[in-house]
Amino acid sequence: MPRQITLASRPSGWPTADNFALTETELPALRNGQILVRNLFMSVDPYMRGRMNDVKSYVPPFQLGEPLDGGAIGEVVESLSPDLRKGDLVLHGLGWRDQAVLDAAHARRLDPIEGMSPSAYLGVLGMPALTAYAGLLDVASFKAGDAVFVSGAAGAVGSFAGQIAKLKGASHVIGSAGSDEKVAHLREIGFDAAFNYKKGPVAEQLRQAAPDGIDVYFDNVGADHLEAAIGSLNLGGRVAICGAIAVYNSTEPTPAPRNLALVIGKRLTLRGFIVTDHSARMPDMVTEMGGWLREGKLSFSETVVDGLENAPQAFLGLLRGENTGKMIVRL
Repeated sequence: MPRQITLASRPSGWPTADNFALTETELPALRNGQILVRNLFMSVDPYMRGRMNDVKSYVPPFQLGEPLDGGAIGEVVESLSPDLRKGDLVLHGLGWRDQAVLDAAHARRLDPIEGMSPSAYLGVLGMPALTAYAGLLDVASFKAGDAVFVSGAAGAVGSFAGQIAKLKGASHVIGSAGSDEKVAHLREIGFDAAFNYKKGPVAEQLRQAAPDGIDVYFDNVGADHLEAAIGSLNLGGRVAICGAIAVYNSTEPTPAPRNLALVIGKRLTLRGFIVTDHSARMPDMVTEMGGWLREGKLSFSETVVDGLENAPQAFLGLLRGENTGKMIVRL
């Protein structure tokens, strides 16, 4: 029988394996306009942590006893839609399960990429890349010559944000990561400087890496990283606030950056954003990122975990920073 991962309980603080359950299910019969998909790859992403809480947000919470969802790549095995045929490769939103029945209108047919895994559509040609692209270029209004700091830079979004900045003419790109191995990786893919935030105060390490300050901060972490960036931002600096993984598992309110008053005198712009608001930029992103990939100018990494039953561990590992690049579950 088809299997799925359901939300067994809501976490308090850090999630554990006990918050998830692997269950079997019966799929409904196909109706006109629907497809049956066998999932090949699924994505786990930091935003999913917020959906485990029963709170109102920009996306509905996961429901207890119900399967989780998220980005997935699959093969159509049965179709009652004129738009998709058996064998088509599709991107859709019903991950965390072996198989899914869904309206064909909610799936996007994908072209296989020679020499590249279909999982690329969950990473370098998918939502993480669009997040980095729109966040840097549109939200942070990046321009050539800017000095850029990216936190959580060894993850999928962060690694793309830093590389896009370099390819677009940044004067200096700095990244933070949680291990010496990840710091070395950032230098290998073109970051001018990188530091291990676990080895000392972020503000001090950022000042050393960018003695002349920064113009743009791409924030994936929040907390001490946001405070450090505010301190280092130059006059008119811009911040694209993409995530705050440092506080996702906090059980107590976390202190805001203690230097917010600097926003006034420095005339800083701090702007949060959600990638779905920038879907219209997907064709531009795919065209430009695809070109850089073909030219060998863009690097991307995947951390692959095998088996649906291991999806919860992949997600928990993502929250602990165990991935380099995009965390993928191969089904």
